[in-house]
Amino acid sequence: MLELSILGFLAEQPLHGYELKERIKALSGHVRPVSDGALYPAITRLVTAGKLDQHTEPGASAAPRRILSLTDAGREDLLERLRHPKQAEITDHVRFNTVLAFLRHLPNRREQAAVLRRRLDFLQTPSSFFYDGGKPVRAEDSGDLFREGMLRVARATGTAERAWLQEAIERLESAG
Repeated sequence: MLELSILGFLAEQPLHGYELKERIKALSGHVRPVSDGALYPAITRLVTAGKLDQHTEPGASAAPRRILSLTDAGREDLLERLRHPKQAEITDHVRFNTVLAFLRHLPNRREQAAVLRRRLDFLQTPSSFFYDGGKPVRAEDSGDLFREGMLRVARATGTAERAWLQEAIERLESAG
């Protein structure tokens, strides 16, 4: 997801490393913080693979800054990742939000709708944080105030997300 975030933010504009880190942190840092030890090796991998360009500009007050930008190969990689997200990027809420943050870069509305439909299909399958005899435990049947809270919030969130997904898919598919 880190590489997807790097490619996605650089598709919007060239950035230097610190700006990029701050944007990634704002997107998912509250749940999955990004460290320099993860970010800069990922940037190096993408530069080495020809997906990012880098050049140096004078710093505002002191040291020069390394500016990163997306190459054509990087844009193609971004689009491919958006067209075909891994299953974990569909089923994990934080990862899906990262895909969603950049899905507008995918130019084909039907392809955008297909990604949303995969998430909707996943959300239609009954699930729970807790199971009894292989069956999902409902909030009302949990017998625990705190688990009931978890389950009720998850149900409300899931209901809202499914409604938005259905609306978005309809809008994308009707627009052609």
